[in-house]
Amino acid sequence: MTSTQPSKSLETFPNPNPERDYEIDFDCPEFTCLCPKTGQPDFATIKIRYIPDKLCVELKSLKLYLWSFRNEGHFHEAVTNRILDDLVKSVSPRRMEVIGDFFVRGGIHTIVTVTHNKTRN
Repeated sequence: MTSTQPSKSLETFPNPNPERDYEIDFDCPEFTCLCPKTGQPDFATIKIRYIPDKLCVELKSLKLYLWSFRNEGHFHEAVTNRILDDLVKSVSPRRMEVIGDFFVRGGIHTIVTVTHNKTRN
């Protein structure tokens, strides 16, 4: 049995239907990072919705990628944008949206939504 470790590496595979626009949705309800001010854990559901172009993201690598933030301090806005940037760099989707839905902290519920739209020539 191989042990799995957190990783910043995102693996991909060829889109099986690149001629068609279709949407892929992921809900990742166990996301954790640390508050950069207090060091306490921040919990969130990360929602990813995208229309692939030539590549799709492989799920196990996505799980290990999201797990890699567990011991890192990030503001909600920064980590949500980072996830979008890293995914766009890996799969170059036609469209992608990442939503960070963070649990209540100090009486405030935070939802950060970031999007990417590929420019078509």
